[in-house]
Amino acid sequence: MRILAHACLLGLGVLGAGTGNSIAAPPEASSAQPEPSRPRILVTFANEPRRSPGPAGTTARRYSGDGYLVAQSAHQKARRVAAAYSLREVANWPIKTLAVHCVVYEILDGRPVAMVVAALSKDSRVALAQPLQEFHTLADAGQSGTPYNDPLYDLQTNLTALGVATAHERSKGAGVRIALIDTGVDTKHPDLRGRIARVRSFVDSKPHSTRSYRHGTAMAGLIAAVANNRVGIVGIAPLAHVEVFEACWQLEPDTDAAVCNTFTLAQALVAALDAGVPLVNLSIAGPADPLLSALVAAGLRRGVTFVGAAAAPADAFPTAIPGVISVAGSEHAPGSATLAAPAAHVLTLRPEGQYDFVSGTSVAAAEVTAVIALLMSAADSRLTTDTVISLLKETSATTSAPSADPPSINANAALAQLDYDQHHGRLAARGAH
Repeated sequence: MRILAHACLLGLGVLGAGTGNSIAAPPEASSAQPEPSRPRILVTFANEPRRSPGPAGTTARRYSGDGYLVAQSAHQKARRVAAAYSLREVANWPIKTLAVHCVVYEILDGRPVAMVVAALSKDSRVALAQPLQEFHTLADAGQSGTPYNDPLYDLQTNLTALGVATAHERSKGAGVRIALIDTGVDTKHPDLRGRIARVRSFVDSKPHSTRSYRHGTAMAGLIAAVANNRVGIVGIAPLAHVEVFEACWQLEPDTDAAVCNTFTLAQALVAALDAGVPLVNLSIAGPADPLLSALVAAGLRRGVTFVGAAAAPADAFPTAIPGVISVAGSEHAPGSATLAAPAAHVLTLRPEGQYDFVSGTSVAAAEVTAVIALLMSAADSRLTTDTVISLLKETSATTSAPSADPPSINANAALAQLDYDQHHGRLAARGAH
């Protein structure tokens, strides 16, 4: 299958925290439009949390806008490092979650990124130095007698494979919050009415129309398109609440190829963690990234479940992080993936009230995220990621073709097993394995 996400936007990162149409404004962060001729790096400095500004007249710390302060020492280190290494600061942001002050620099003298990062990594003033990396989405456009009145339901062959119709007799994802870290979403699509609970944007440049929200709209539709509204399709978790954290931007009109970078993804991840969202969909991929890995690890320690799209070995983020659920397409699933779901020619939403077929592991990841929402909604207590994986793996093995490796998940079988485990006191033991 053709993966549009192989397209890259070389040197054109979007930095900073743009507010756009967001309902809740993100933390302020200085930003600048990138210049493609100069490479960029990301550097962090230790910055212990402070809860409030000092007394009037003091200048020991700078206020960040959300109660977390930039220590004067961190600010001074950032300026001195810039002078010492011929760098220009273009954006900065204090990250309370990791107790660091994060700065994006341009390299002014043409030295290779690897050389500058290596030198900075040996500097005692620096907590972390890394390239400012780009990440990409993993989906591309493809080519009566039912429990639903949605006119396009019969074309949703993925729902049959996943056992969704019967699963909806047990759960529709009510009460579950899902963080979608992606491009923006067309929140006015008639099949998403009432399903988007929050939108926050961390991208500076806002598109002229919602047509630039193809990938995010497609993922949101797979997860939570409204059921039985006599419009379009059925979402896998049609009563779940999707919270959109816009960190990626579309490369060209009428394509799903989109990119994100370390800075925008870090802001989106922190916002999702601060919001307390228990389930995060990352239908993106890119190189191993120390800062993003640290944020995902912090979320995992809090009990957050992360779902990522399986990709090539070079694209280690996020699925190479231990604890992240890696999802492949069941049509050609690599054995390294944790789970699998249909990923070829799956019908979903497009901006401006449209529908189309998409393919790619982005699709599979969104489907698995939605099925997990069904499980979370039906559970008597909060499910751990290990419990979710155990339920889905065990029930996949008995409901899918034996040639699939790993086999496609089955939502109804997993819900039936969850119900059995809860009634027989087996759920805690499952999560401990």
